[in-house]
Amino acid sequence: MAAPRICVPGERLGSLDQYEASSGTYTRHGDVYSSLAGYVSVTKQSNGKITNVSTRFCKCIILCVADMPLKENFRGMIRKEDVRATEKDRVEMYKSFRPGDIVIAKVLSLGDAQSYLLTTAENELGVVLAQSEAGVNMIPISWCEMQCPKTHIKEFRKVAKVQPQHILAS
Repeated sequence: MAAPRICVPGERLGSLDQYEASSGTYTRHGDVYSSLAGYVSVTKQSNGKITNVSTRFCKCIILCVADMPLKENFRGMIRKEDVRATEKDRVEMYKSFRPGDIVIAKVLSLGDAQSYLLTTAENELGVVLAQSEAGVNMIPISWCEMQCPKTHIKEFRKVAKVQPQHILAS
């Protein structure tokens, strides 16, 4: 087994053609760079893409389960009460998710209309990739905010606390 690769902030990790930027990384000129010092790990994550957000729930397409990309689309839904583990009555869906966001979620059950009920009510679950209005991947700055590195505009999200073993790199 090879020794783990160590990276420093600003280090080029790979091309966007091969990898997707995640928490702890940023993109510039078609490449993925480290924004943190630590160990590099490449993994496939369970995720879904948000397609629609309303006041009571959001709809998404399930892209993969565990490390297995899906060959066909499955629909998922995250209800307002399944966004956070605490202060469930204070959740605002538009401050948690936006269309196009990529999230890590867990399946709760088979819901109605042949869609799965999903939850992000753990620290490790939530938005892992979001684009700003400027079309740039945003950087998480807290558990509830992400910031555009180009315009420095902050936007609310239910941000996943991505574990070190899930940070993408080459």
